[in-house]
Amino acid sequence: MKRLEGVSLAYRGFAVMAFLVIILAGIKAASTIVVPFVLSAFIAVICNPVIQWLVRHRIPKVVAVSLLMLFIVLMGLWLASVVGSSVNDFTRQLPHYQTQLIDQFAWILDKLKEFNIQISKEKVLALFDPGVALSMTTNMLSGVGNVMANLFLIILTIVFMLFEASEMPKKLHFALDDPDMRLKQIDKVLQSINQYMVIKTLVSLATGVIVGLGLWIVGVDYALLWAVIAFLFNYIPNIGSIIAAVPAVLLAFLQLGPASAGVVAGLYLAVNTVMGNIVEPKFMGRGLGLSTLVVFLSLIFWGWLLGSVGMLLSVPLTMIVKIALESSNSGQWLAVMLSDRVDELPSRTGLPPQP
Repeated sequence: MKRLEGVSLAYRGFAVMAFLVIILAGIKAASTIVVPFVLSAFIAVICNPVIQWLVRHRIPKVVAVSLLMLFIVLMGLWLASVVGSSVNDFTRQLPHYQTQLIDQFAWILDKLKEFNIQISKEKVLALFDPGVALSMTTNMLSGVGNVMANLFLIILTIVFMLFEASEMPKKLHFALDDPDMRLKQIDKVLQSINQYMVIKTLVSLATGVIVGLGLWIVGVDYALLWAVIAFLFNYIPNIGSIIAAVPAVLLAFLQLGPASAGVVAGLYLAVNTVMGNIVEPKFMGRGLGLSTLVVFLSLIFWGWLLGSVGMLLSVPLTMIVKIALESSNSGQWLAVMLSDRVDELPSRTGLPPQP
């Protein structure tokens, strides 16, 4: 009997894994539809508090939504034109920057020749090519830009979501079999995602503004481009800030010399340290509830599944999965594995509390 139970449990596990593979393959195949919808949902989450604030100040909801969408469209078109022209101009200037790179390393090559170490200029260019440093950021921007090509569809989806935002929690409560039991979980999901997205957007905006002003003061070219990249890449956990800093620091090195490059590197380090370790924890409270390893692996997984948008939204998507697992008896163990707190174990397993 126990053997049969073990076999049935194994079959159940294989069936669950097969279902997951089929679902993920379907999402991957339908990414052209899924990605704009996911992006629209999270933009709606960010915009919803603004709409509620405007409605509380006696502005009709239709007018509030229309004004906000008009602002988003105008800002998006302005940023797209500015970033696009900056990227194109930077690409045209790339040979000039490569020449400057050789000039900056000329004294190093001369010193190496004194020790009979011959290194060609071509090898230096291959190791320190500004085009390679910028390729990752341009690929990310192009991935987001391809999604934003469906701007009309995204705007319409956001508008309808904003009009349904106040009624959606009630519909979810009544749609479930046991609304009393699930009510707190649904509210937790909505509140956690809304809080994270709003705070992360404000922190990312502040990061971009400070970085842009700092680069403009130092005199680095395309300061607005690097500010936009710092804003977008701040959504990417762990490595986003590093990726955003590399091209700006390298350009400062080529354009202004090592001292200015050190100042720019210190600027990025100071801004991201303050924002990531002081400002975000202060407003987000205890934290995301996700371990550092899970955050990094989720970045890889969602980036593979949904592309650039998946990388930008990897943390909130993983938070949704974790909270959904917490509401399921069979999925609580996996939610604990995703968590960053071991003291969640006693309430589920009866173990003595951790000191």
